[in-house]
Amino acid sequence: MRVPVLTYHAMNVGGSDYANNDHVALAEDLRTIHQLGLRIVRLADVVDACIGDTTDNLERCVALSFDDGSWFDWYDIEHPTHGLQRGFAGILRDFRAQTGADAFATSFVIVSPQARAILDTTCMVGRGWWTDAWWSNALDEGLLAIENHSWDHNHPTLPQNAALAQSPGTFATVASVADADHQILRAHQWLRQQLPQQPSSLFAYPYGQSNAFLRETYFPQHAAAAGIKAAFGTSADYVTAHCDRWNLPRLVAGHHWKSPAQLRRILDDAVAVPGIAFRCGD
Repeated sequence: MRVPVLTYHAMNVGGSDYANNDHVALAEDLRTIHQLGLRIVRLADVVDACIGDTTDNLERCVALSFDDGSWFDWYDIEHPTHGLQRGFAGILRDFRAQTGADAFATSFVIVSPQARAILDTTCMVGRGWWTDAWWSNALDEGLLAIENHSWDHNHPTLPQNAALAQSPGTFATVASVADADHQILRAHQWLRQQLPQQPSSLFAYPYGQSNAFLRETYFPQHAAAAGIKAAFGTSADYVTAHCDRWNLPRLVAGHHWKSPAQLRRILDDAVAVPGIAFRCGD
């Protein structure tokens, strides 16, 4: 099993081209995946295969994930500068309708409603595009899973985080049980209470950052007992049966690849002879 987990940020809208718009990139990448004859599977199924909970054959498979959980994941939105953006969910529906193939994704969301209300202004344009109004509908449709991207991302524009001892703008300084419970367990419990139809079980580190305490102590000794099965970073690799379940790799659009040709190389290498490693950015 060598499964690439491809990650997109729906708020990455800097123009109308593949390199500067993750909506354009996602639509094109779905076509590339289909042309190569690869199957899109649920991220939860990849985790279950990785940790030995299933024996499903996940050869020639790809999983998709989205980060932050804004409205751009779900709704079509008129961007104030770059025009109408087809929501990620709509792009998946279009792909299904055009090809007849299955397509699913996992949206790792910033959980705190209060934090999202502030981030809607500090990171977007203050139009209320970061509520959780769509999360339950996404689960009911079965197109997107909703998973944990921390309570508030330890974001530097949040006033309460600027006063903390841990440095805002990084997750590597979350290094105590109290801080980890605030960012990880609190968000996990909120999601399970608000979205019982699909109990949250996965975590993605904000900024892709972790540390030895989180990977070696907090998750195996604390978070696992609460029902968290695995955590994802953003290292340039594939998910295999030998990966650290508390730091599974994800490949990020615009960082690990910047063109359809670069993604094709990553996908080709995923199904090639084990031991052949791709070179990001070539």
